[in-house]
Amino acid sequence: MTQWIDATFVRGGTSKGLFFREDALPVLGEDGDTSERDALFCSALGSPDSFGRQLDGMGGGISSLSKVMVVSASTREGVDLDYTFGQVSVTEAAVDYSGNCGNLSSGVVPFALSAGLIEAADGWHVFRLFNTNTQKLVDVGLDVLDGQAAVEEELVVPGVSGTGAPIELIYPDPAGSRTGSLLPTGVSREEFEVGGARFEATLVDATLPLVVVPSTLVSLDGTERPEAIDASAPTMRLIDELRRKAAVRMGLCQTPKTAPEVVPKVAIVSNPQSTTLLDGTELPAADVDILVRVISMEQAHRAVPGTAAMCLAAAALLPDRDSFVRCIIERNNPDWTGPEVRLGTPSGVVTASAFWDDEAQTVTATSLFRTARVLMRGQVAVSD
Repeated sequence: MTQWIDATFVRGGTSKGLFFREDALPVLGEDGDTSERDALFCSALGSPDSFGRQLDGMGGGISSLSKVMVVSASTREGVDLDYTFGQVSVTEAAVDYSGNCGNLSSGVVPFALSAGLIEAADGWHVFRLFNTNTQKLVDVGLDVLDGQAAVEEELVVPGVSGTGAPIELIYPDPAGSRTGSLLPTGVSREEFEVGGARFEATLVDATLPLVVVPSTLVSLDGTERPEAIDASAPTMRLIDELRRKAAVRMGLCQTPKTAPEVVPKVAIVSNPQSTTLLDGTELPAADVDILVRVISMEQAHRAVPGTAAMCLAAAALLPDRDSFVRCIIERNNPDWTGPEVRLGTPSGVVTASAFWDDEAQTVTATSLFRTARVLMRGQVAVSD
């Protein structure tokens, strides 16, 4: 039997997903049980799909197009909205709530204005959000026009055609989003045995837990297109084993087999090089501080997750030169001091910022500009 649930389809940054008002969904079960909502989300997006296309739902067959957001007006003092991010598996009937989504977070306020959860006069506003996945605050700045989030301005987001109105995401106090510490293991470089060989990686948690590994250690040069990385079974096996072992080191799980799907993500980094982007244009090496390819949900990302971009900016500021991100940037630009980091992604340059407090020896904030647009409002069909 088919049910029709109020929903809105929103693009945020380089992601798309279904947004729901909290009061349009079934009430959570005892002890916060999400199983009834999970079944609804999977049905709406077309999961599980063994063909990997989600043709019988609203999903797009890749992790960046298989997402949901649940939003409500907040009752917390000084907070405008609460929101929960869900990463819906494409091939399995599963929803992972272990991390936040930076790209789709840029769509929360546009959705809330459209859905009548908040109101604002025209002009630039900063809204305070509370993300339930990480128990962290997020500040969102944007222009309001005729009561809705402005859409038509001149900001270009790599991987998104056309231009849009800027939306600034600011993550105050981003360190330890899931692990409680900027460096979950206390050091800037960890050693692993993966595939019978010795590996080194930087484990950092700012807006999300991230594993940073040099491209050469996973047999890549850093300029590969996402589909080429996905097609390399030996490389993907190494990355998956490293990610799972890193998840245990970071305290996210007890065993590699029980590692969450969403976090940690893996960032493969390399020296600036000239690369051919997905649209066929050339990206000069001089335009970037570091090249990055991010693996999310066992797929190479077409651009970069917003939270991963901000986490890499935070990693660049670690005072210990053992951090792979800082090491690569300073090797090519000894005068670099931040706070901006230009990330060379398969879709173009993404600039993220982070701010360091010498006294506290931690990152106090990260930021990123995105664009967003409400694509459709109405109801989505779900199976009973």
